[in-house]
Amino acid sequence: MSQELVAFLGARLDEEADLARRCDGDGCGEWVAQGHAVDFCQSRLAGFHPTIALHVALHDPARVLREIEAKRRVLARHALSPAGGDPELPWENVDDCQYDGDPWPCDDLLDLASPYADHPDRPRRF
Repeated sequence: MSQELVAFLGARLDEEADLARRCDGDGCGEWVAQGHAVDFCQSRLAGFHPTIALHVALHDPARVLREIEAKRRVLARHALSPAGGDPELPWENVDDCQYDGDPWPCDDLLDLASPYADHPDRPRRF
């Protein structure tokens, strides 16, 4: 699977960032739930159940972009450290995570990938 999982995750994060940027074209500010409505800065959309309004507001583009950047940092920390074939190392011939030394892809990368398990482009093994 080597870098296939990293490329897949990077593509999903790129897609989500692009969508978030397109949802906040005027950079107006934070989305806020107010009862049955969501205030999108210069417009207001009503008719939501209050819980759904809170959920929509939680997906404020600025917040989504911050979350994506945090995921990119996690992805960068958990890069592949290919097996070096050094017989002195106990993990000889086993690819591992450069961050925690766990077999690669480590659990943190698999957790980042789990929301995309039903995506048609997902790598076969994850």
